[in-house]
Amino acid sequence: MNTASFFTPVQTGLQEVEALLRSQSDGAHPDLGAALEHLLASCGKRIRPALGLLTGQMLGAPHDKLVTLAASVEMLHTATLVHDDLIDGALLRRGMPTLNARWSPAATVLTGDYMFARAAKLAAEADTQPLTKLFAVTLATIVNGELTQLFAARGVISRENYTRRIYAKTASLFEMSTRAAAMVSPVGEEAIEAMRQYGYHLGMAFQIVDDILDFTGNQEAVGKPLGSDLLQGLVTLPALYYIEAHPDDPNVRLLAEGRYGDRERIERLVEAIRSSEAVAGSLEEAKGFVQKALDWLAGMPAGEEKQALEDLARYTVTRKI
Repeated sequence: MNTASFFTPVQTGLQEVEALLRSQSDGAHPDLGAALEHLLASCGKRIRPALGLLTGQMLGAPHDKLVTLAASVEMLHTATLVHDDLIDGALLRRGMPTLNARWSPAATVLTGDYMFARAAKLAAEADTQPLTKLFAVTLATIVNGELTQLFAARGVISRENYTRRIYAKTASLFEMSTRAAAMVSPVGEEAIEAMRQYGYHLGMAFQIVDDILDFTGNQEAVGKPLGSDLLQGLVTLPALYYIEAHPDDPNVRLLAEGRYGDRERIERLVEAIRSSEAVAGSLEEAKGFVQKALDWLAGMPAGEEKQALEDLARYTVTRKI
């Protein structure tokens, strides 16, 4: 499926979001402006803004508020990537140098902080207190998830831990995108909850597929070594499926003992997972989340936006990057 198919109904809005994002460095230090341009050029397909725009257009939200909200969500997402790359020591994202590959840690942190502040300002410009609260709660969820990953996730073999981590990392922002757009639309609580659930389930599926691609994707396209999460001691869904099926694998025991620093043996475990049924099992679980997202979407108004949201959900489990 061509991603353009679900961007088409919101193409004008996305162009306005892009312009608003790039204007956020106006009046800032010139190096900060250059950094923001670089980051916005390397941060993906704008799926989160598209989600908000599609939801709001489907439900009759004011266009200007939707654009502002979509820009706020994308700025928040980009800010989290700045700090993630610094924490992980990543030097490339989507084949382009990360900010921390070019700048000092202090300058990188301050740039991320600036972007968080601009994202919060944009959220506040939507002129509703519940939206500002939602933004704050989502940011706290993301940061708490990062701290959990740093201090309480390495070598942890637990579905509950994994579910909490991927909600914080990805699904919380998808959920915010669709929920916020519904909140500024002329609809009731039932529709707002339905779109929150759609965003939540879509985000969970999206991250599961990301974790599958960490084992099966094209290394150049993914932009990091295959199995990189496991090499850092992070147990994702494909690894959980494999571990459940092969508890006596000596390399599984190595991981459980916290000795994920043995790169050669963990690389063998990565290869075993790649060639096992764990990948197919994980994909089926992602498809289950997509079906739930579609079920929540079913009662929404028919039209090209709803069709695009359906297409986007189905694309999530067929994408290669």
